[in-house]
Amino acid sequence: MKYLIGLDVGTSAVKALLLGSEGAVVGSHTVEYPLYSPQPGWSEQNPEDMWRASAEAVRGVLAKYSISPADVAGLGLSGQMHSSVFLDEQHQVIRPAILWNDVRTTAQCRTIEAAVDAEVLREEVCNPVLEGFTLPKVVWLKENEPENYAKLRWLVLPKDYVRFRLTGNLAMEVSDAAGMLMMNVRKQVWSRPILDALGIAPDILPPIIGSSEVGGTITPEAAEATGLKPGTPVVGGGADNACGAVGSGVVVPGRGMVSLGTSGVILAHLAEPKLITEGTVHMFNSCVPGEFYMMGVTLSAGLSLSWLRSRLGLEEVPYDVLTKAAETVPPGSRGLVFLPYLTGERTPHGDGNARGSFVGLSATHDQGELIRAVMEGVAFAFCDSVELLRSAGWDGTSLRALGGGARSPLWKKIIASATGLTLDEINIDEGPALGAAILAGVGTGIYGDVREASDAIIKVVRQVEPDEKWQKVYRGLYQVYKDLYPALKPSFDRLVKLA
Repeated sequence: MKYLIGLDVGTSAVKALLLGSEGAVVGSHTVEYPLYSPQPGWSEQNPEDMWRASAEAVRGVLAKYSISPADVAGLGLSGQMHSSVFLDEQHQVIRPAILWNDVRTTAQCRTIEAAVDAEVLREEVCNPVLEGFTLPKVVWLKENEPENYAKLRWLVLPKDYVRFRLTGNLAMEVSDAAGMLMMNVRKQVWSRPILDALGIAPDILPPIIGSSEVGGTITPEAAEATGLKPGTPVVGGGADNACGAVGSGVVVPGRGMVSLGTSGVILAHLAEPKLITEGTVHMFNSCVPGEFYMMGVTLSAGLSLSWLRSRLGLEEVPYDVLTKAAETVPPGSRGLVFLPYLTGERTPHGDGNARGSFVGLSATHDQGELIRAVMEGVAFAFCDSVELLRSAGWDGTSLRALGGGARSPLWKKIIASATGLTLDEINIDEGPALGAAILAGVGTGIYGDVREASDAIIKVVRQVEPDEKWQKVYRGLYQVYKDLYPALKPSFDRLVKLA
């Protein structure tokens, strides 16, 4: 039997997943690496750490499961989106990578909006200008570290840097390139109108390749570092959420997924790109050639529950015990509403000043009601994203549930009832690394195409239906939830200035 490796270059660790060619996950190996914050709001990593962790993860998964390098048919990559790796003429790293969750670039976002017409931005990149994207980081480098900008010859994203270290070839994969604000999403070419308006040379950007396109083969040097056989194919791969969609079977128009981790994501697959001017949602290229996905993000999903657990002094209490306390509370938490804006909010508000809030708190509320209100507040944040996806023409009736929070039967039932959508449980929840391995199988000819492979491997095994009685409560409570942000927005802004 042949094997495929999916390598996910995340923000805190690299995960190497081993997939058998018949579609069964053999196992995985994870290697952590450090995150640095040299100043408040800054988030950086050393690309050399990314490479060392990647090589160690591949070596580790081969050793753990006694796999011969000759039996590895191919490797695919997934990775954290938007984060910038700056290279000089000799392909050496110029400075630490500026990550997706770095917020130093607010001024640069305004610079971009002043330099590029809003209609051009919408038509070219199909996304709003936000601090997390790559283009503001390049403008920041240009304005704040001119000596490093002068050295800049190549700009790549983390997984594409790791692919370069594996193969010696520089390329940018399309679903990740879509999240840079530098690529025309429809045409899949680097956007000259945007680059020219900002005085950025287009030749710092490598060629764009497809998600399942072979982007090179393992070099002798990489073989020594990873334990793989020289000449093993390495495919383009995909952005973490794009690979997560492949790894959950969201590869057909009408399908969608909800990912409930530290942050939360609602993602829908679309055949055509749709532009929405209201609300902060993202439109990117899918790993299915010629198709797209739209995504809403709530920044503090599982984080909200972990925050509450720690503030209640319950760090040692398992989450399933916490949620049992919430099960005894009626829907609506007896008139208590939680806004999950602990770290600002992305969708729909795009507001870094937004803050978490309990509204309706009284002396009669207890621990169980606080817990349930947090779970319901996150579900309402997902409703905001679903509304925007609907306005773009998504007509799905279910979401595939992924992530650690989706292990909670109660939370799934709350989300289903709040959104009115069935939540599908799938047979494998391995995240982006599985999607990257599937793409490797497509690129090496083991599977025919992305849809065929994904549907052959990923199956819906159970469904959680909305509760009609809960739905009635949540319809009214959601309207209260929606009214709270505009009412509190002026206070949020004032409180940030006073902090």
